[in-house]
Amino acid sequence: MRTTIGDHLRKLRTESTLTQERLAERAGVSVETIRKLEQNERTSARMSTLNRLATALGVPTTALMGSAAQAQAMREPDAEPLGLVDVRRALTPVSGLDGRAVVGDPETGPPTVADVRRSILTANTIYHANDYAAALGLIPGLLDEARALVGLTDGDEQLAAHALASRAHQLAGRLLIQLRRLDLAHVALASALDHARRSGDQMVGAAAVAPMCWLLLRQARFAEAEALAVRTADQVEPRLSTASPAQLAAWGFLLMKGASAAVRDARHADARDMLDLAAAGAHRLGDRPSPDADITGNDYSAEGVHLMRVEAAVIADRPDEALALAQQVPQSPQVTPSSRQRHRLDVAHSHVQTGAYADATGVLMDLRERAPAWLRQQRYARDIVQSITEKRRRAMTTELAELTSLVGT
Repeated sequence: MRTTIGDHLRKLRTESTLTQERLAERAGVSVETIRKLEQNERTSARMSTLNRLATALGVPTTALMGSAAQAQAMREPDAEPLGLVDVRRALTPVSGLDGRAVVGDPETGPPTVADVRRSILTANTIYHANDYAAALGLIPGLLDEARALVGLTDGDEQLAAHALASRAHQLAGRLLIQLRRLDLAHVALASALDHARRSGDQMVGAAAVAPMCWLLLRQARFAEAEALAVRTADQVEPRLSTASPAQLAAWGFLLMKGASAAVRDARHADARDMLDLAAAGAHRLGDRPSPDADITGNDYSAEGVHLMRVEAAVIADRPDEALALAQQVPQSPQVTPSSRQRHRLDVAHSHVQTGAYADATGVLMDLRERAPAWLRQQRYARDIVQSITEKRRRAMTTELAELTSLVGT
């Protein structure tokens, strides 16, 4: 049986010699919350609550995460019901005839806008560090916290709460796409779009559209992905001479999503036109980050556009061009680790296409060292490893055997 947040909490509290009451006093949470967590009557908690408990115990928040999330992140065979049950509950809460949730929130003290924003920042940082197990453990509490904030506010504060709830659901959707739980990701991203509409904030809406386009690409719904990206880009298109960083980032990121869909639909000229527009915007943006880049995952930049050009060359079956472009990538502080990792898979694929199997293996081994949890989730990586094993004439190397074991070919 895998351990839970409550199991970890009980163990850490006992080792610290604190009583439940003393820990509750130190952390500023209710004794009832601690009791229910430790008795596994509740298997998740608000992230702000976990932060307070971890601080009171003198440990990092991730020390409270259970191993069910780790199993899900590493794709163990029986991980589905254990690792995702709380995410499902948070995304699809059950209500009775009176409209009240069947499972209530036992935690006392209403969340604040600052609490929820800090929670999103924490979870997003963990996600971009490729710690999917920890992120998966934090997502249910984050969604509960965001939903509670919406219910407790009104007027302008509720608009801001809807914007944060959209950001929380966007993060959940991106994580679930990485874990290849596409139907559940669709639920999360549909909620993100709904909260964005309710917020009345066009930039939040544009940010919610981007991961939905990514999801549609994963489902091979290329025409829908392109139409959604282009239509939204048209709606938020700024004047380059006066646009804010947030406006440029939202518009340019959508153009990149549209180009990604177009090239997969064998419409290379349209993809190139969109990337040329995106490049112009990125040049205008320079190194100025979007104000909300830390919670949106938007890594629009000159480097991001260039990485998309490499990807387009790969999809068009031009590996020599892809490798040449990969030698000219500009560096930008905005690009996320997952985008660079994906780019390295494009490089590995191109090496395979040109017969440079040792080079391809070297790229994959580097990714194995840097981001094993991310690599294990990538079907693209599995296909590349399988291609290497099928095309090599020599016996399988130790490195290739390790990669095969990791990605599950």
